[in-house]
Amino acid sequence: MKYEKLAKDIIENVGGKENVNSLVHCITRLRFKLKDEGKANTDVLKNMDGVVTVMKSGGQYQVVIGNHVPDVYKAVVAEGGFQSSSPVEATEEEKKKGNILNSFIDMISGIFTPILGVLAASGMIKGFNALFIGIAWLDDTGGTYQILNAIGDALFYFLPILLGYTAMKKFGGTPFVGMVIAMALVYPALEGIPNAGEPLYTLFKGTMFESPVYIEFFGIPVILMTYAMSVIPIIVSAFFAAKLEKFLTKVIPDVVKLFLVPMFTLLIIIPLTFIVIGPIATWASQLLGQATTWIYDLSPIIAGAFIGGFWLVFVMFGLHWGLVPIGINNFASQGWDPILALIFVHSFALAGAILAVWIKTRSSKTKSLSAPAFISAIFGVTEPGMYGIALPLKKPFIFTLISSAIGGAMLGVFGTVGYVMGGLGVFQIPSFIPESGIDMSVIGAIIAAIVGFVLAFALSYFFGGINKNQEKSLVKGEKVVEKTVENAKVETIVSPLSGEVRNLADIDDAAFASGALGQGVAIEPIEGKLFAPVSGTVTALFPTNHAIGITSDEGAEILIHIGMDTVQLEGKHFASHTSQGSRVEQGQLLIEFDIEGIKEAGFPLTTPVVVTNYMNYEVLPISNVVVKSQEELLQVKPK
Repeated sequence: MKYEKLAKDIIENVGGKENVNSLVHCITRLRFKLKDEGKANTDVLKNMDGVVTVMKSGGQYQVVIGNHVPDVYKAVVAEGGFQSSSPVEATEEEKKKGNILNSFIDMISGIFTPILGVLAASGMIKGFNALFIGIAWLDDTGGTYQILNAIGDALFYFLPILLGYTAMKKFGGTPFVGMVIAMALVYPALEGIPNAGEPLYTLFKGTMFESPVYIEFFGIPVILMTYAMSVIPIIVSAFFAAKLEKFLTKVIPDVVKLFLVPMFTLLIIIPLTFIVIGPIATWASQLLGQATTWIYDLSPIIAGAFIGGFWLVFVMFGLHWGLVPIGINNFASQGWDPILALIFVHSFALAGAILAVWIKTRSSKTKSLSAPAFISAIFGVTEPGMYGIALPLKKPFIFTLISSAIGGAMLGVFGTVGYVMGGLGVFQIPSFIPESGIDMSVIGAIIAAIVGFVLAFALSYFFGGINKNQEKSLVKGEKVVEKTVENAKVETIVSPLSGEVRNLADIDDAAFASGALGQGVAIEPIEGKLFAPVSGTVTALFPTNHAIGITSDEGAEILIHIGMDTVQLEGKHFASHTSQGSRVEQGQLLIEFDIEGIKEAGFPLTTPVVVTNYMNYEVLPISNVVVKSQEELLQVKPK
């Protein structure tokens, strides 16, 4: 087997197969759920040939592989003897460890990841079919068009059935029960009832929820909705069905459990869905679609700049999973979606930045990494280029975000929206074509992609710092041109906190762990006081007082971020004793924080202490495992 050795090494360094709770994969990464992430050798995995990087997000331990992840996944499943189709459900203790956001992201990714490939493929077929009509290659009354349309449209029409399977599986129920619930929702005979006669009466008359009633179930009015292509109703139904099925499994005798459990589950959940769950979920879907459209209508330009500019950041933290289902829901509820269209430029901007690195770098290994990453980005697969090239070099990543934001704003100007859930990269273009044919919104999308590509290339080529010191973080052990910091001196950074010292790569924050925000260490504080680690100037102080930036007198830029995601506390439990622009002396008390209060709020206190202009320095940890405030922590040597 081609990837047998890589599979063995991955399993060994995630803590062995006995440490794996479940394993799935998406388009570029293996997504492990580990029983104990502390047993995984993150540093070893990150430096392993065949592994781009390691991410921890949404309760998952993600090993980023690249385009050949399906083959590696098969090898890992075979080597470890995993049952990839039946992931082990997390224990109650594991569930309590994650916060609400992580749980939501994990749920959404678990439901949608298995169908993303075929979902994108179906959208591409529909998009190309629209393109063929627009350029008069096909006639929309011809058999070729009809069959292609059926191929592309089938998944979307029967989407609830696929989601019934994946959602039920994610919630720990029997997947085929979820499919049957969805089949009932799209049953043709029930969908045709509203067109067959006059309603019996109307509920909620005069409100936005006004609904004609055509049938009753044992005297209870049933509001018939159109569930084809819907998303939220079946997911909510599957959630309750899984709970009911578990309850019935406990109370029904084993001898009749095989058929009575699914029978009572279907008899209870399907009517309940038609009467209560379906209408409420459908109204919620419609409101969600109207809300996103309203935000888009307020300013398509601002929406495009924000979503386009921050999409890769969302991907880093797994937050994009909160937007993907909104886009899919918009297609179902209103027939078009602006959200997923506004991210179109990001892969082209990344490709431009990578091309600049590819052309300008003097490192043969960097060139070998850049070539496949560039091709992948053109086709919409961004992880290899983002984690393998742009993030380690830092400036190309920043220029990618800037170019993506400008491209997103242009998409807003041109009014580009998607009409189907299409492919990625160049394959997304056909999804922008309306039934009327190619118009300025489609041409504008192509222009925006070209602008994003060219701008990211130019900025990265001329200002990206390629072949400077930061390339050392990309290619270890290879000689590169070094830059000397004029008049800089070796300086020691003392610890701003008392606590346990950890490696950055081991903390549960993708941006800090990847080194994208700087090099240094993290501290688990045991005292709620933060002191100045150097003498210098406070160059940044967040309004919530949870993070502070200091530039030392010798030029080192130091960022200290108290806890993970603590910005959500909005300043609660933090008190500052300084201000932005103030002069501070080493050892001066800067911030006090309530350790217990932050813990009770559910936020980890892991505090990164990093040198953000690390490309100018060699940053060396010199502390012990446990450090007291004002003890030596880091040494920075100018290059």
